[in-house]
Amino acid sequence: MTLPVGFITSDDDLSKTLYVRPLAPYRQGRFAFGFYELIVRKNGQVTRYQLGRAPLMEWAQNEGEDVVCYIGTLLDRTESTLKNYAGLQVINTPLIMGIVNVTPDSFSDGGDNFDAATAIAHGKMMVKAGADILDIGGESTRPGAAPVSIEEEIRRVVPVIEGLQGQGVKISIDTRNAAVMEAAVKAGADIINDVTALEGAGALEVAARLDVPVMLMHMQGEPQTMQANPVYDDCALDVYDYLAERIKACEAAGIQRENICIDPGIGFGKTLDHNLEVLNQLALYHGLGCPVLLGASRKSFIAKICGDMPAKDRLPGSLAAAIQGANTGMQFVRVHDVAETKQALDVWTAQ
Repeated sequence: MTLPVGFITSDDDLSKTLYVRPLAPYRQGRFAFGFYELIVRKNGQVTRYQLGRAPLMEWAQNEGEDVVCYIGTLLDRTESTLKNYAGLQVINTPLIMGIVNVTPDSFSDGGDNFDAATAIAHGKMMVKAGADILDIGGESTRPGAAPVSIEEEIRRVVPVIEGLQGQGVKISIDTRNAAVMEAAVKAGADIINDVTALEGAGALEVAARLDVPVMLMHMQGEPQTMQANPVYDDCALDVYDYLAERIKACEAAGIQRENICIDPGIGFGKTLDHNLEVLNQLALYHGLGCPVLLGASRKSFIAKICGDMPAKDRLPGSLAAAIQGANTGMQFVRVHDVAETKQALDVWTAQ
């Protein structure tokens, strides 16, 4: 397909018109070959072109200096995927975030670690298995989940965060509530992981004041309704645009980009086709210039592909998703099964 000439005008918002996705597998800290997909979204149409780096820059030069600068920025971001975040350095392999749900109703392991002592023991086991981060959550955000009170969420997570101090790993608090963020960081949490990308009341301001790294996830709608009828113009690009806006909001509030990690939100307000679209284009999100977290462990899309099965039986599909994350340069994978994921990633790294 011939690249358009004179297609980009001064009226175009380049951040919502041009996208670049690396096409080669990710190896040894970079994408193996300089081959890309240029995505042009304009007038309600999305067109994709596959080409090498040199032809891409030649096209950009023909479109003008603004396009050269913008495409150059996207390429720099995708070609410099090694990032430090929260004191963690990602070298060649995604780091592992272990999930510790202190809830009675999470979709996969609700009730398994509902009391603090069991949750702390589970977290310590994950550290021994190779987790780099422990993600502590006290409110289920599965489809249809009912919210819990702020007081109850704090009661659930604070003792677990305190009990997991000194393990040599980072602790993240999985919450969308500003008061819980504050209590968790006071208890020793290092990272705020918010499924609503700090859109909740006071969340952005509190996160900025606490001055800790944040993780921003995309979700269409609320947990109670997000799977009712999710609709996108182009799911992968719509998620990209949303995360770009949330990054801007964080920077405007005083949160530095190097303290921001993004998560495209597999399973949150997305159909099976939407999830697969995002998974197939994960490398696109490097263009946002932040570390990327993939959370696909035990998600229902696996059962929709492979046949209905309990969440705990979805380990093979979860490992396949983690390897897809590795192949596309994800900096973090959020998982329930730490030992198995580490083994899979170790074998991937050794190849």
